[in-house]
Amino acid sequence: MKIKLLVLSLYCILGVTGCSKVLESNSENTHQQNAESVTTAEEQYLTLADQFFQEQLALEPIHATYVGVNQYNDQYGESLSEQYLHKQHQLNSQYLVLAKKIDTIKLPKELQLSHQMFIYDRELALVAETFPMRFIPMNQFYNPIITMVQLGTGSSAQPFYTVQDYHNWIGRVDGFIRWLDRAKARMNEGIESKVVLPRVLVEKLLSQIDAQQVENIENSTFYQPINLFPNDFSEQDKVQLTEQYKQMISQRLLPALSQLSQFIEQDYLPKARATDGWWGLPNGKLWYQHLANSHTTTQMPVEQIHQLGLEEVARILSEMDNVRQQVGFEGDLQAFFTELSSNPNYFFKDKQDLIDGYSSIKTTINQKLPEYFNVQPKADYEVRAVEQFRERSAAGASYQAPAVDGSRPGIFYVNTYNLKAQPKWGMTTLSLHEAAPGHHFQIAIKQELQGIPQFQRFGGYTAFEEGWGLYAEYLGIEMGLFNDPYQYFGKLSDEMLRAMRLVVDTGLHHHGWSREQAIQYMQDNSPMAESDVIAEVERYMALPGQALSYKVGQLQILALRDKAEKALGDKFDIKAFHDQILTTGSLPMAVMEAKINLWIEQNAA
Repeated sequence: MKIKLLVLSLYCILGVTGCSKVLESNSENTHQQNAESVTTAEEQYLTLADQFFQEQLALEPIHATYVGVNQYNDQYGESLSEQYLHKQHQLNSQYLVLAKKIDTIKLPKELQLSHQMFIYDRELALVAETFPMRFIPMNQFYNPIITMVQLGTGSSAQPFYTVQDYHNWIGRVDGFIRWLDRAKARMNEGIESKVVLPRVLVEKLLSQIDAQQVENIENSTFYQPINLFPNDFSEQDKVQLTEQYKQMISQRLLPALSQLSQFIEQDYLPKARATDGWWGLPNGKLWYQHLANSHTTTQMPVEQIHQLGLEEVARILSEMDNVRQQVGFEGDLQAFFTELSSNPNYFFKDKQDLIDGYSSIKTTINQKLPEYFNVQPKADYEVRAVEQFRERSAAGASYQAPAVDGSRPGIFYVNTYNLKAQPKWGMTTLSLHEAAPGHHFQIAIKQELQGIPQFQRFGGYTAFEEGWGLYAEYLGIEMGLFNDPYQYFGKLSDEMLRAMRLVVDTGLHHHGWSREQAIQYMQDNSPMAESDVIAEVERYMALPGQALSYKVGQLQILALRDKAEKALGDKFDIKAFHDQILTTGSLPMAVMEAKINLWIEQNAA
């Protein structure tokens, strides 16, 4: 099915490619003839993009920490205040006007692409402002409390190397406590406007908040930095900081979290909605279509996405049945699902064995990568178990980007909470997607790019990034990693998850499906563990539209590769194709399509 893409000033984009080396010979004469004007336009755009990025970081200090800018480490941010919302609107509006004044014809080709991305981001952000997402400031899947817990462990992006670092964290926690008060006010506005979470998600959120309450302060996750004092700290510093952290946790933070829990239980939970999808909110269907467009970077109607999902589910079910027959299983496909999800032989009994198994797969995959990629990230990644405090509601796996300064590798998180949700036959696929050559490759390479604006290095589009992750799973076939039919079934099982997401996400938020209906659909069409299915469905309920991006992005990348292979024939180079996809950062689908079309045109001659 052909994907209808957003119209992004394609007249300008068609002359764009993200690799300056490819364009060097084609644009050399133009650059010589217009050196002064090109330089002026280039400097104008790079200055504008950099100024925007710096102003955005000042508004988003947590994001600044994650991208390695540490001057705001003592701040949390005011993301729910009216002042913040006004500043954000002015930032997007003013920079959109300024960006449109730039004469893009005089920009180098690679910056023409960047400019189009900048315009796209500002316009999308201004549309997003028209919907009241501020009334739902947290949910059980993504919420600031979990982010702060992770930062406070001392093993994430927040640095704890100096005494000032420790004081910075106290300042950030104080800002977070003020944010919690604003969150309650916004949630009250949500109650008045009937923009609230479904009841089941509120209950899960409550359990996460309550999990932070401890009788012994030293057992708090927020106390962990005290156990990580650098060796050069004086005894006086250690004593003073220990006392300050105990007071911060016991007198300010835990009481604030307790008050939030009380508010949610007594005031918010009774007003939570009975509907499970976005359609149950005011203007919910229109809002959901916007979210679908935003996450997929397309204009596909949600009805079309739903139908695409149904078609993909049917195709993958057929392939799964072929595997069943190949291994000689005598029962039907549902019986095969039951066998694969219940036979103890397909699961580890020890959590560390699961982590070690992924480390072994990492070694196997790494040996294959040079055959498919010219460019690989400088940063490495490591496999870790999801932390205990969030494992009950976390996804089966996730990826965290490496530190920009090289001080921390990328992290491939594996959820070991329920080993029956981590079958051995699914490990190769999961590693390909989350680590190499999936998210770790795409995100780490993006961060390491030089000569492009900062927003391009650290921004992203879900369809591109998750589409690439799913495409990386497909590459596993060509790498010979799925010669075992059970591992290939694992690849199909994960692809089925992404296909089901198209059906279930649109079912929940557009067609009025219930949570139970969505759970049943996923159980009927996959061997997923029930705990995984429930976590997935509740994730879609909390993050409408995000789950659509995987399959839509993958299908577009595969379609562009197929087009390139047919057009270039023997001239097609898989490494060069991957260079084109990876070496300009994350792209909207229309920009990526235009870029690959130009690359085909240049190499077909």
